[in-house]
Amino acid sequence: MAIKDEILAKAKEYRDYTAKTLSEMVKIRSYDGEEEAVCRKIVEMCEEAGFDEVRIDGLGSVVGRVGNGPKSIAFDAHIDTVEVGDLSQWSFDPFSGEIKDGLVHGRGSSDQKGGAASMVTAGRILKDLGYDGEYSVYFTFTVLEEDCDGMCWKYLIEEEDLKPDFFVSTEPTTCRIYRGHRGRMEMIARLKGVSSHGSAPERGQSAAYKAARAALAMEQLNEDLQPDEDNFLGKGTIVVSQIDVKGPSQCAVPDQAMLYLDRRLTWGEDKELAINQVKEYISKAIGEDKDAVSVEMPMYEERGWKNLDYSQELYFPTWKIPEDHEIVQNGVKAYKALFEKDPVVDKWTFSTNAVATTGRHKIPAIGFGPGDENQAHAPNEVNRVDDLEICSAFYAMLPFTLEGKQ
Repeated sequence: MAIKDEILAKAKEYRDYTAKTLSEMVKIRSYDGEEEAVCRKIVEMCEEAGFDEVRIDGLGSVVGRVGNGPKSIAFDAHIDTVEVGDLSQWSFDPFSGEIKDGLVHGRGSSDQKGGAASMVTAGRILKDLGYDGEYSVYFTFTVLEEDCDGMCWKYLIEEEDLKPDFFVSTEPTTCRIYRGHRGRMEMIARLKGVSSHGSAPERGQSAAYKAARAALAMEQLNEDLQPDEDNFLGKGTIVVSQIDVKGPSQCAVPDQAMLYLDRRLTWGEDKELAINQVKEYISKAIGEDKDAVSVEMPMYEERGWKNLDYSQELYFPTWKIPEDHEIVQNGVKAYKALFEKDPVVDKWTFSTNAVATTGRHKIPAIGFGPGDENQAHAPNEVNRVDDLEICSAFYAMLPFTLEGKQ
């Protein structure tokens, strides 16, 4: 029997196992910094699946491995989730993990524990097939992604020296192959006014009015941003997500203002360009010298469940991989071998851990995951059991395809 046929048979055999694995993960609440329980459960699952190595890194992520080849590939799923939000918008218990009508229900089922469940099954399939090929196949179940995407992999690469030859994000892609997404960054613009008594505003200079003009300038900047040259990732965006104005009292002209900015970066845009654009547009809007506009990039600092303090600047570089690159082409070959049709090759709208592996550290990457992107952060989140089966087969197949085996 051909390898692809063995893998497909195993993925089908383990279909219910994969769905139940996801269900068990969903039942364990795992907000950012609160992932210990689900990580401990994943360690048990990987050990039961026969992984060659399972460990927890210094930040709290689970790192599993199958095989011991000289090359390496990593499949990644973050196992933290956003909170459930307004419970009245849910028609079922967000942590039920119910399997019904071909769907697994609950928070994190698509974003992003579905990929994690398929990874566990893929490792089990590789062990069943006695995989001993050219690759050490890593399966990483990572923490703190929702608050700071990529920081978990920044830690793995820079602190633990795990730098694979190839990287696969299992974020939801509707079982399509993705080869890039826009980057992002966060910025704080600070403006100063001159306070005066509220009964005589003409004596002061209102930071609130400056903030209003600056916000409208950001609206204009968003309209003026242009797409990348081949229009694959599309245009960057900027939005004012928060405004805060302060003064000596409620009866005074405010002398301080803050605008918090969310900036999405297309190919060819970086943090220096983005900061300079904000300064230029705001300075023109408020009629002040550009150097008088303070724009900074804040730091993200978090203590994870292992009580390790770790931080990084809130900058997440853009990445894309050429369609003719070997990791993309081997992904296409693996998909065609398994499912006898061409895959859709596309991109994400949102950001993933690949901002670190590929945006920062230039590791060639693709995305392939179960579930739909529009399920992320939404009420009544679900994932298809069909997708879980497809992805477990794809993940098991890709190392063989990279070796030229079908």
